[in-house]
Amino acid sequence: MMKFASALGLFLCLSVLSARSADELPTLMTTRGKLLVDQDFSQPLKPFDGVSKGFASGFSGWRWNAVPRGGKWAVENGVFTGRETTEVKHPATASYGVLFKNVVIQCEVRMNNVPLDGRKYRSLSVRTVDAKDYVCSIHMNEGGFRITKDDNDHGGPDKSVPLGEFKTPLKLDEWHTVVFEVLGEEMVGTVDGHSLTGTHPLIGTDKHSIMFVMGVEGSVRHFKVWEAQLNPEWAKNKAKLMETE
Repeated sequence: MMKFASALGLFLCLSVLSARSADELPTLMTTRGKLLVDQDFSQPLKPFDGVSKGFASGFSGWRWNAVPRGGKWAVENGVFTGRETTEVKHPATASYGVLFKNVVIQCEVRMNNVPLDGRKYRSLSVRTVDAKDYVCSIHMNEGGFRITKDDNDHGGPDKSVPLGEFKTPLKLDEWHTVVFEVLGEEMVGTVDGHSLTGTHPLIGTDKHSIMFVMGVEGSVRHFKVWEAQLNPEWAKNKAKLMETE
C-alpha cells in the first residue's frame, strides 16, 4: 500500500508539473505573477467598439485593422489569423488592450504559406505599445528572429533598431513558441527555446497594448499574459545567455 501511495503521489506530482509546463514555458529574466490575459480563441472575438484616439485610445480587449486600410482577421478552430490585403499590401495588425509595465507574454505563432501576390517577404511580429508608439518587439521571418527597440525615442528617424538577432530557419506552416519578457528597461525574447536580451530606457514606459503584425498571413493561438517579477536567477541566466549571443 505504501509503495502504491508513493507511486500515486509521484504520478500526481509529475502530472501537475507536466500540466504546468504545458501552460508556462521557461522564463529567464522574470517569474510569472497574476494572469492578465488567457485567450484560447475558442469563441468569435468582439472587436473594440469605442472611439479610437490612436495609440492613446486606452481601449481594452481586441482591436484590429480592416479593409481598405489593410488586413483581414478571422477566428477559427482556436486560431486567430491575420492576412494582408492585396489592395494596399499593408500588414494585418491586431492589438489586445491591457495596461501593463512588466509582463510575460506567451503564445504560439505561425507564418502561413500562402501566395506572396507580389509582396517581397513574409514576417510576423509581437510588439508592446505605449501611448505614443511601438516600444519593443520580437520580429520573425524565414531566416530567424530579432528583438528590437521599435522607435528612436518616439519620433526620431530610426525605426525598429535591432537589439539582438538569432539566425535560424523558421519554417512556414509550423507553429513556433514565443515567450516575451519585459521588466523595467530590459527585455528577453525567446523563440523555440532560443533567447536574446536587450536594454533601452524606452522599454520601461507604461504600456497599454500588445500588437500582432502579420506580413502576408500569420496566425496566433494560446495567447497568455502575466504580470512579471524579477527572477532571482536572472544575473546567472543572463551571464550564460550573453556567452552564447
